[in-house]
Amino acid sequence: MRTFIVNCGSSSIKFKLYDMADESVLASGQVERVGSTAAVLHYRSAGGVKVTSEVVAADHQAAMRHVFGQLVDPVTGVLAGLGEITGVGHRVVHAGERYSDSVLIDDEVVRVIEDHFPLSPLHNPPNLAGIRATLEAMPDTPQVAVFDTAFLATLPRRAWMYATPMEWYEKHRVRKYGFHGTSHRYITLRTAKLLGKRPDEVNLITCHLGNGCSMTAVADGAAVDHSMGMTPLAGLVMGTRSGDIDPAIVFHMMNVGGLTAAEVDRELNKNSGLLGVSGVTNDLRDRLAACDGGNERAELALEIFRYRIIHYIGAYHAILPSVDAIVFSGGIGENCRRTRAAVCEGVASLGVRLDAAANDSAVGGFEGPITTGDSRIPVWVTPTDEELMIARDTKALVDGNR
Repeated sequence: MRTFIVNCGSSSIKFKLYDMADESVLASGQVERVGSTAAVLHYRSAGGVKVTSEVVAADHQAAMRHVFGQLVDPVTGVLAGLGEITGVGHRVVHAGERYSDSVLIDDEVVRVIEDHFPLSPLHNPPNLAGIRATLEAMPDTPQVAVFDTAFLATLPRRAWMYATPMEWYEKHRVRKYGFHGTSHRYITLRTAKLLGKRPDEVNLITCHLGNGCSMTAVADGAAVDHSMGMTPLAGLVMGTRSGDIDPAIVFHMMNVGGLTAAEVDRELNKNSGLLGVSGVTNDLRDRLAACDGGNERAELALEIFRYRIIHYIGAYHAILPSVDAIVFSGGIGENCRRTRAAVCEGVASLGVRLDAAANDSAVGGFEGPITTGDSRIPVWVTPTDEELMIARDTKALVDGNR
């Protein structure tokens, strides 16, 4: 079974083609600057072929036509025709309260994705554009929607309900939904396996740390709390997002700073977080270099970033029956030794004991513990693989096993 995975952003498309017989990647790549006349297609095949080419992609449908053309190219492609693809899996950010699992796409699913445009205006529209483009090219191939919010549907009401007027929830569905759920589900399943436990008996604190960051408390394999909220702005400090702030700051900046609602939204999402505090780009490597060069703002930004992670670990430790492991994942979690070391030092009161040598070697796909054998709570690095999680769900639904 050859399964094609699509992840459409507002101006990009990421894709992977799997052979699900052994879950190997046959081809992968992305299209950047979708919507422009100077889009760029990056493509890599399992055989080592690499292609980078400028393409005209006024919209996602045009971009997808270039992707399909590359996959079936007689010289560099890996397919004789699109008919070899037996299922297509799509990352979709938001399904609200409607779906708590992945689903085969039909007209009703499309309507649900559209209905949630107001809750996810930056993600759901391009997600749906990718679905429509793929349906146009492969109308008879089963398509599957894998929702970021699905894994987090198990949060108890006390965790997802805000203490705002009940009418806000009843009329406008104001509540915590959470995001990165596909990543947290993969991390949970994979870490449970590595620990020799069934998924439904593992208790974890999972940390997805990248340009976007989130944490999840997992009890008996199910999410019971999560750091993001109604939008991805809440929770941890991120590359350009503020994370948790006093909500009255919004009104203060409108009244005193003269900002409009749209300007506050932009500042909190695009110009805050590590970028906003440090004044350095939102690339962690640049900030670390700035710290090494004596940049006090860059150092402060990282201190705030790490402190918020430590804060959430403490909170989740308090609500979980026990903690089998704290798990780092995502680009920062998997590769930044200094962040992991600082966080482990910050939770030493919980009995965490870092193995410095193991932590120093834990980069570039490392999978395993980075704490000593006598650490009361093990700390693991488990690389995430959202695309593989989507591929597995797609295969299961196409095969009729879910």
